[in-house]
Amino acid sequence: MHEMALCESLMAIIEQEATMGRFHQVHSVSLEVGLLAGVEPEALQFGFQAVTHGTVAEGAELRILPATAQALCVLCGLEETISRPMSLCPACHGPLHVSGGRGLRIKEMEVE
Repeated sequence: MHEMALCESLMAIIEQEATMGRFHQVHSVSLEVGLLAGVEPEALQFGFQAVTHGTVAEGAELRILPATAQALCVLCGLEETISRPMSLCPACHGPLHVSGGRGLRIKEMEVE
């Protein structure tokens, strides 16, 4: 389950910021998750609750914000927002150049 490793990395970022004296308690984390990232939201929620136990983020709410990707057809120039993996243009069946939608990014944290 790579979601647990993602949550551990997320927690490392949160703890690093907390140790720099920026805050002492996290109430919520808004995490943008690309729809093409291959991340299972339920597993991410479970992993977050597990790794935050005993930390400044214990009890914090994890808000998962889906992020779409952009696809551009190399042949016909069609630009489209996509939410699932695609390799061929729906209009001309040419190859698509896909950008975005694969990453994770902390958008916002509610802290004190």
